[in-house]
Amino acid sequence: MSEILVLGAGMVGVSTGLALQARGHDVTIIERGVPGRETSYGNAGLIQTEAVEPYAMPLAPWALTQIALGRGYDVKWNLSGLLSQVGAVANYAWNSLPAGHKRATVVWGKMIRQSTDRHAPLVEAAGAGNLIRKDGYIEVHRTPARMEKARKAAARFLEQFGVEARLMDGRELRALEPSVKIEVEGATHWRDAWACSDPGGLVASYAALFEKQGGRIVNGDAGDLHREGAGWKADEYTGEHAVVALGPWSPMLLQRYGLKVPMVFKRGYHRHYHMDVPPNHPIADFGNSVVLSPMRRGLRIATAAELTSHPRLTPPQLRHGEKAARELFDIGSPVEAEPWTGRRPCMPDMLPVIGRVPDQSNLWAHFGHGHQGFTLGPVTAEILAEEMDGGEGWAELQPSRLKR
Repeated sequence: MSEILVLGAGMVGVSTGLALQARGHDVTIIERGVPGRETSYGNAGLIQTEAVEPYAMPLAPWALTQIALGRGYDVKWNLSGLLSQVGAVANYAWNSLPAGHKRATVVWGKMIRQSTDRHAPLVEAAGAGNLIRKDGYIEVHRTPARMEKARKAAARFLEQFGVEARLMDGRELRALEPSVKIEVEGATHWRDAWACSDPGGLVASYAALFEKQGGRIVNGDAGDLHREGAGWKADEYTGEHAVVALGPWSPMLLQRYGLKVPMVFKRGYHRHYHMDVPPNHPIADFGNSVVLSPMRRGLRIATAAELTSHPRLTPPQLRHGEKAARELFDIGSPVEAEPWTGRRPCMPDMLPVIGRVPDQSNLWAHFGHGHQGFTLGPVTAEILAEEMDGGEGWAELQPSRLKR
């Protein structure tokens, strides 16, 4: 019997294993596939210390009209995908209003600013430095209006959060990124962030480190979790404690144990494209709702959010993102036959769920990081490990908040 079973081997689950292992615990991670090949694989590869505000739902009348009519690319939806989670989406919208968003930002900002500090020792110990660049990413602004908005945002982030950014005009951008082939008004260089050329590979490196240090990663059905005496059993593996770190699959399991999780499931897509001369940094073109990241496999075009039950074979957000990318760069053909797709586990109050599951001894939750599980995994793993070692945990993140 292990002391602790961790269910799921994405960035959050593997980071949980490492944090508990560092405190002397005997840990087994149960994963049905390969570590880092689900949600953790599909992001833009950014570790974002500058992302001090969680993603709010666009609520301006013009933005809502665009979303409702299906004209924008920031959020897409279909009726079945929206109706299947209408309550959670409505709650997310409510918490996106200024008071709720400010409340979430206080907690979110404290976590996100620790992210590179928590990743740094893991990257070094795992020998994964070749996957990391520590010189930030660039947000391009195609129009004067967007550039002016960016100036105000940079000033606010510096004043309120101490986040520094370099504002550049189009000429300075072209000097830093000569592969950009069109004139744009300017750009913001968010220099605090790190970029990863293979997100799934980084999780795999952390997983290998966990095993090298004596941990076990086994293939099994984590959804089979059930009581075994005073402890827990999943598949054929038993433990005194169990940690549910299954990302978007967590609500289904925890519903059996009395915790109803009103999650918003945002679908995202990406695809890699051949590029002879890739950019030196990830390029965010938020005006077109896309992030373009140089990866081992090629230029990754990653989309914004879609509320849909089933993936699309030819997602319009990806088509639009490819068009925007071809305007900026000379890119070639897709590397894969089909796009990758996965779901982001977003909580309506925009904060992850971390801590003891109510009314269940030795059952713990660690999920719901939305767009930032790749960034925040090692940070929130330490929060959970401290609570499991007898600390108080963070009240704002406790699963008990879902029972109110």
